[in-house]
This record gives sequence, C-alpha cells and structure tokens, in this order.
Amino acid sequence: MTSASKKIQPGWVTAPSIQAFCTTRLGGVSQEPFNSLNLGLNAGDDPSSVLQNRSILRTAIPSEPLWLRQIHGINVSTPALRHSMGAGPFEADASVTNIPNEVLVVLTADCMPVLFASNNGDVIGAAHAGWRGLSGGVLEQTVKAMREISPKLAPQDISAWMGPAIGPTHFEVGEDVLQAFSEQPQSILSRAFTPISGQPGKYLADLYLLARDRLDSLGIAQIGGGDYCTFSDPDQFFSYRRDKQTGRFASLIWISA
Repeated sequence: MTSASKKIQPGWVTAPSIQAFCTTRLGGVSQEPFNSLNLGLNAGDDPSSVLQNRSILRTAIPSEPLWLRQIHGINVSTPALRHSMGAGPFEADASVTNIPNEVLVVLTADCMPVLFASNNGDVIGAAHAGWRGLSGGVLEQTVKAMREISPKLAPQDISAWMGPAIGPTHFEVGEDVLQAFSEQPQSILSRAFTPISGQPGKYLADLYLLARDRLDSLGIAQIGGGDYCTFSDPDQFFSYRRDKQTGRFASLIWISA
C-alpha cells in the first residue's frame, strides 16, 4: 500500500502465522465523498476508482480477497461452499478458512467487523456484524463454521477482535433494535441501550457491548478491540450514519504460508 495509507493492526496475541489489519479511508484515489481509499463497489463511487483502490490494497496481501456480497444476514462462506459454487462474490456476511494465504475480508462503514483466529493459527474467520447480523447470530454462525472445519477447536481456543464501528455515544436506534436483542440478559440490555432524553422509544446502543456479551456466551475469553468510533473520526473512517453517501473500508485476515 502507499505511504499515505494507514493500517490498523488488531490488538491481540495470536499465532505468528495470523496476519490481519483494517484499512482506513486514507491512501486511495477516490474523490469526495468517497475520498480516498474506498473499497466498496456498491457505494456509488466510480467503479474504476474502486478497482484502482483494490489494486493498491492488493500490494499488501498475498492474494485477491474473498469479496462478499454482504446483505446484513448470517450466512457464512466456507471453503466447501466456495468450491461447490465456483466464482464469487458470495452472498454472505462472514467467511472462514483453513487454507494458507486465502484472504478473508469484510467491508464496513459503521457496522462492526469482527475477526477470529484459533490460537494455534490453523483456522480464521471474519464477520460483518451490524445490528441485524449481530442480533441474528452472525458471530455464532462464524464460530460454528470455524469449528466445523477444525473439529477439535474449542471456543476457549479462539481469539476475537472487534474492529472499528459506530460508538455508543452516536448509534441512535429505535425500539425495534432493542427488541431484536431481547433474548440477551436484561443486565446487558440495560447497559447497552441508553434512553435518549425527550425522545420516547429512542436509544443510544452499544454494539461493542452487545457483541462482547455474545462472544462471552460462546466461551470466547480472549476478546479485543472496541476502541474506535467511525462516526466521530471522519479523518480515518467512512461512516454511513454521519455522511449517508460514503465509502467502505476493509478488515482482512489470512494465515501466512
């Protein structure tokens, strides 16, 4: 990537074979409001600029990423499914692999990217977790898919990193979002949803807390991240809630050969 690009490294301790980073909006060729390293082809940007940005990204990774057609769902792209379906992009909001140098990627601009790695470095996952996917179980499905391709893998042997997402002081939601998480403990809900004064039925939601609780429930003890807010950091991050028309940044992970 160019000298103007900036990569965010996950704050976790994993096997030496695990490589991962998150891009920012810096270091690309797209013009406003997609300036500059927009990697999303469906954001409204000039496709030629996006492809040039993806070429810039490609210089920092060992292979073309496994781009997904994200739909805010819970489907997981696996090596077996990719083999049976042929060429992508695949309609899914998460992917897993145990194949060296196969690069997993999710695109976000307020939703939460979550990266997973087994502690011995033999299997990885990446999930796109907005409130719909998070409440629907995309994290659970990702871990399930990892364990299916590595049957001896226990949840306590998985590390997770929550990448840049909209922070709890800016994510305004309605009663429908609260209800979507109603199965989580009341103690978590009371902390994750703060009523907005003077706006009945409106809340500030904490995606990081909701995700951490679900990861805890799966038995994953090593959970990092949750340190950024895409909405309040326009210099580094795209934010759909802030700008409406904007680009997408990428979170990527692979097992080095």
